[in-house]
Amino acid sequence: MAYKDLQDFIAVLEKNGELKRITVEVDPVLEITEIAGRVMKEKGPALLFEHVKGSAYPLLINAMGSEKRMAMALSAETLDEKAKEIEELIAWAWSHIRDFNVLKSIPSALPKLPTALSLFPKRIARPKCQEVIDDESGFDTLPILKCWPEDGGRFLTLPLVCTKDPDTGNQNIGMYRMQIYDDKTAGMHWHLHKDGARFFEKYRERNERMPVAVALGCDPAVTYASTAPLPEGIWEMLFAGFLRGKSAEITKATLSDLDVPGDAEFILEGYVDPKELRTEGPFGDHTGFYSLEDEYPVFHLERITRRKHPVYPATIVGIPPKEDCWMAKATERLFLPFLKQLCPEIVDLSMPIEGVFHNCVIVSIKKRFPGHARKVMNFLWGMGQMMYTKLIVVVDETINPQNAGETAWWVFNNIDGRRDIVLNDGPLDALDHSSPVPRYGCRIGIDATRKGPEEGHHRPWPAPLIMNQDVIDLVTKRWTEYGF
Repeated sequence: MAYKDLQDFIAVLEKNGELKRITVEVDPVLEITEIAGRVMKEKGPALLFEHVKGSAYPLLINAMGSEKRMAMALSAETLDEKAKEIEELIAWAWSHIRDFNVLKSIPSALPKLPTALSLFPKRIARPKCQEVIDDESGFDTLPILKCWPEDGGRFLTLPLVCTKDPDTGNQNIGMYRMQIYDDKTAGMHWHLHKDGARFFEKYRERNERMPVAVALGCDPAVTYASTAPLPEGIWEMLFAGFLRGKSAEITKATLSDLDVPGDAEFILEGYVDPKELRTEGPFGDHTGFYSLEDEYPVFHLERITRRKHPVYPATIVGIPPKEDCWMAKATERLFLPFLKQLCPEIVDLSMPIEGVFHNCVIVSIKKRFPGHARKVMNFLWGMGQMMYTKLIVVVDETINPQNAGETAWWVFNNIDGRRDIVLNDGPLDALDHSSPVPRYGCRIGIDATRKGPEEGHHRPWPAPLIMNQDVIDLVTKRWTEYGF
């Protein structure tokens, strides 16, 4: 069942013992980070800080900070359950495209109609996000975190940045951190390869201000969708509707023609001037290191619209595990069916938490020909934001990529450095600090699959140690009976 809004999700978390209220006053400068970091490390609950120093608004953090809560955010028992829905929809669509028959397709499409309709956002006239319209207040009224000691300032860490392509009218919602400079201005940290940055370049060519709205605190499916690696031109509100199983609510911003999430706790309306850049950073990032200072556009806040009694959402990033690791895990599971449809030899895929989004991918494949592992590496590096992946490890289908110990044992035993390591130059994430130049460097592939003569290995390849199934069954029976 879809949530009405963020506060509905909070109520469900609390009912299920997944939320703890903090009633004492806490400081948003460093103190909340230390508290939340300890809780995340211990796989603890979501936290609702009811009294944040310097602000009238409560602060929610770690709401999606476990695999269970991430699945709950998407109205599912498990992430694989939600992935199964996507897999079934893809299989149905592909079968009807491949073997199209009007008499068969129309009847079978009727059960899919609610899912199809949920893709389209529902426009509402009196949204919750505009119960209060405030032209006086600024960033200083919000309980914005300073997360780490060397951060350049306080940062919005869960902003849903709403923008529009001035040429096509296509809309986008992306999550880009925002450093607070003063009560009315903030940095807009959109990366070179993101839609927001692409739209910004078009406004700069036109020499026009770029309208921007920032939503804070939406239905968790909408928040997650803003981070999802969707194909260019696909509006995140469409994907959010699918994840919810119910149309996401939208409304017009009050100062521009941007569509914004209607259920948001806050909407920050303003603009970015394409002629203005300002130093942003450093920021303690999800890599576990401070990302470096750089020049980014400036967001000018003109108006805050909000609910009467809103909750401010935040997260922290840093050395894993943190909340964003579980958002990355959701991306891994939900987008695996798309990858398998395009590359059927893929069996499973894992993005280890320690790699956080783009540093490492482990993939198991049904190997059928020489060089197959390299074919899969190149496929993954060619898939949208997976171009940032610094390390791709390919193993045989008998290995479970979700089992780090099993994978490590297999890789350590099965690779020859000269034969099995691939060096591939290409784009890297803007947050990567190890490459000699920004946003470009060398990516590594490791082919840990079995090799034969056709790949230059003329020695026998030994079989792994596997016990006979009848012995396994016998011992299992005795284990149960006698408690060995």
